[in-house]
Amino acid sequence: MFIYFIRRVLLIIPTFIGATLLVFLLTRFIPGGPLYFALSSNQSIGYESSQIYESQNASPFHQPEFDRLDEFFSFKKPWYQAYIAWLSKVVSGNLGRSLRYGDLVTEMIQPRIKVSFLFGFLALVIIYLVSIPLGITKALNNRTWFDSVSSVVLFVLYAIPSYIVAIILFSIFSARLGWFPLGGFQSPETARHSMNFFEKLIDTGYHIFLPLAAYVMNSFAALTITMKNMLLETISAEYVKAAVAKGRNFKDAVYLHAVRNSLVPLASEFGPMVSTFLSGTFLIEQIFNIRGMGMLGYTALLDRDYPVVMGVLVITILISLVGNILGDFFVSLLDPRIRLGRVYA
Repeated sequence: MFIYFIRRVLLIIPTFIGATLLVFLLTRFIPGGPLYFALSSNQSIGYESSQIYESQNASPFHQPEFDRLDEFFSFKKPWYQAYIAWLSKVVSGNLGRSLRYGDLVTEMIQPRIKVSFLFGFLALVIIYLVSIPLGITKALNNRTWFDSVSSVVLFVLYAIPSYIVAIILFSIFSARLGWFPLGGFQSPETARHSMNFFEKLIDTGYHIFLPLAAYVMNSFAALTITMKNMLLETISAEYVKAAVAKGRNFKDAVYLHAVRNSLVPLASEFGPMVSTFLSGTFLIEQIFNIRGMGMLGYTALLDRDYPVVMGVLVITILISLVGNILGDFFVSLLDPRIRLGRVYA
């Protein structure tokens, strides 16, 4: 088991380099880079005062001004030298500054990742706490009215994209009925610190209920169906039949033997789901006006603010890789072959 996790941890380095290098190269070779964007929109590049170049009167056709900006952002260096320079800064914790706003990328990401982390954590807890017992119940009541009705509902939820669910929930419960706020993560009173802890908790839950529901419905349906199908397959295994033949109650044999092995595929999905929920879904964040990681990365990509794009990418990749390791850990708890060191890859 120790060797298994050592290999998984070591895989972080080439995976991180490969993913970031690919996007880094794309940012350099896509036509109309951030410098042209800054000059054509008459914006100033927000860096230290000694290095600021005001482009208020500049034109995208002023080649000397463009050359100065191009040299400052290392766009004239070979791609491998520029990537090594960028990677060395990232390792030291420096993600650079936004080309559009001049703010530190880390300061822009910090409040957004808190919001995305809250959504991601709550979404994962809700999905696993609901989908596992519901999948078990459906498997034990296979081909009954409960299984048929719940399957129809789950397939409908699985077929509808999350942003469509968000639009429906927003249109009915916020815009028309007014039961929930029209958007935002918290009320203005919360931001002004005029509420106590419990009032802030209730207010935050009131704001995030609808977007959280839109977040979880699609994945919740998929995991529930997976849990049911895996449990039905495991129930027919010989060791479950042997346990029942030895006098054990059928439900006891299912809960003590079959359920544990059926959870392995769900545990392996933990890593991808962590990266999905923590990086956010920008359409849901846009609909409910939530300032999360998804909207930050999306707007930065539209603005060709590549330091922010790369910063969001770095955080997303690291979260995904850590989530994969946690998923491998949960799988090892359920699979004795890994826990006992019999599987090394």
